[in-house]
Parts: sequence; C-alpha cells; structure tokens
Amino acid sequence: MNDPEALLHYLDVLLKESNFTKAARELYISQPYLTQLIKRIEKKLGTRIINRDHVPFSLTEAGMIYYKYLENISYNDQQLERELAPFTQPNKEIIKLGILESLGIFLLPKLLPAFLQKNPNVEIQLFENSPRQNETNLLNGDIDCYIGQTPETISHNLDYSVKDGEQYYIVIPQTSSYFQPGRFILTSDALDLKEILQAPMVLSASESAIRHQVNGLFQKFHIKPNIVLESKSIITATELALKGIGLTISSASILTRMKQTPINLLPINENLIYINFFIATRKNKKISPMLKELIDSFNKLNLKSSI
Repeated sequence: MNDPEALLHYLDVLLKESNFTKAARELYISQPYLTQLIKRIEKKLGTRIINRDHVPFSLTEAGMIYYKYLENISYNDQQLERELAPFTQPNKEIIKLGILESLGIFLLPKLLPAFLQKNPNVEIQLFENSPRQNETNLLNGDIDCYIGQTPETISHNLDYSVKDGEQYYIVIPQTSSYFQPGRFILTSDALDLKEILQAPMVLSASESAIRHQVNGLFQKFHIKPNIVLESKSIITATELALKGIGLTISSASILTRMKQTPINLLPINENLIYINFFIATRKNKKISPMLKELIDSFNKLNLKSSI
C-alpha cells in the first residue's frame, strides 16, 4: 500500500484499539492483512514502528519519524493537487479564499452553500490563517480574496466591501464578584466599564482582528489589561471565560453558539468597540465574474447576530 492517507488512518486506528483484530474489524480489512502490512513496513524500514508489547500500543521513535513522513507526503500531495487544479479541471473556476478560522465558523455557512449550489463549476479553496497572514497572502497573489474584520487596519493596496458588524459584550461568569444572579443581558450602565476592564481577562491573541479593537478600548480608558491567558481562538477564550478563568470580550455570533450557563453579558457601546466585516481583493487586479458574484453574495448577507 502506497496511500499515505490510508496508512495514517490504519496507524491511528491500530494505536487507538491497541489490538490488531479489533483494529482490522473497524477498518473493514482482515487481521492477517493488517499484521502483514505493519510487518512489511517495518522490514522495509529496518526497524519497529509500533511498541506492541504493552497496552496501549505506542509509536516507537522511528515510528514517530515515519508517521511525520506520511503526514508530509499527504500534505504535499494535497498541495500538488491544488496547484494542478487549473490544468486538470480547466472547466472549473477555483477561488482561493482566506479567512480567520473562528470567523469562518460563523460566516461561511451563511455565504457558501447557496453560492456553490448556484455555481457548481466553482471550487472554493479555504486558507484559514491569521489576519496578518491572510493579508500577506492576498498581496502576494497566493489567494484571490480575504474575508476579515476591522477594515480600518488593512493595506491601502487592497479593495474591499464592508458589511455591518455586530454587538460585543463583556462576558461575566458566575464565579466573578461582578456577577448579578437572575440576570442575563445587563444594561450598559449596570456596571462601571472602566472598573470591569481592570478585572482578570482571557483574551484572543494579539494578532487577532478583535484584539486590535479590544486594545483600543483599553487605551481609551488608559488601562493596562490584567491578562491571565491568551488564545489564538476567540471561541476558546470565550469557553475559558465561561469556566471562570477570567472575563472576556466576545461577540453575539460566538456567544449564541455557547452552551447555556449562568453568565452576565454587559453590552459595550458601539462607539467604543464595533467590528465590521469585509471582503478584500487586490487593487488593480481584474476580478473574474465568479469572484465578483461571490463578493455580491457577501454584500447581500445579513450578518447581524442577536442573543
């Protein structure tokens, strides 16, 4: 077998089950075939790749090297397929779209299903990176468009369309001394915002779009934030805040996806922090009809979330 994806899957299942018979059953292959496959690989490499003398099974040091090798081959194969797509699928238009992962969770299900159903000859290739990396990729021509937040911060070498954003809230878990029992969404004047912003905070990482806005909020009140933990994902930061690690600042679209739990949400005045969404392309670059239709579809979206 020369399929790296299949080999990775076989190894994953074998390590999980720590039993050749059970693993073979889950993989819908025979146990002797699986056993011989591992033995052939080990013979070819000249060393064992799986510690199977003890349960649970584990990769040997050589096995870890081999596993990483398979991952690299699989990744390179996928990249090659992407690069060759314009030649192997000449009748299909490929749109390379950059977006922040946490933003994509909320926005892409609103945008892509109807667009792709209407345009079956279009293939969307997603590049889920930080805002800074997405912007660099777009300027370098590695992607065709970029969906992000806070258009005020993007390069002047990009054209963009802006959509209304959404309300942001300070999330106050029930473990906080500021928590008010029996209430959910507080009035904006229920607590002193400057005082609240000095509480221990769980925030998204400095390279995130929302963090730029949050930093501006701290600066307006001349506050040095008390950050106890940072995460690249606003979703992770919000979940951690819900568990009482600290307060956080999150959006309506994120909070509507969270499990119901006793919390307070303190709305932040839109004049202080408000995130707009945008879709950007390179300036002076001809836009294909399908990319223009994707931009038009974005502009028609209703992206305001309510809790």
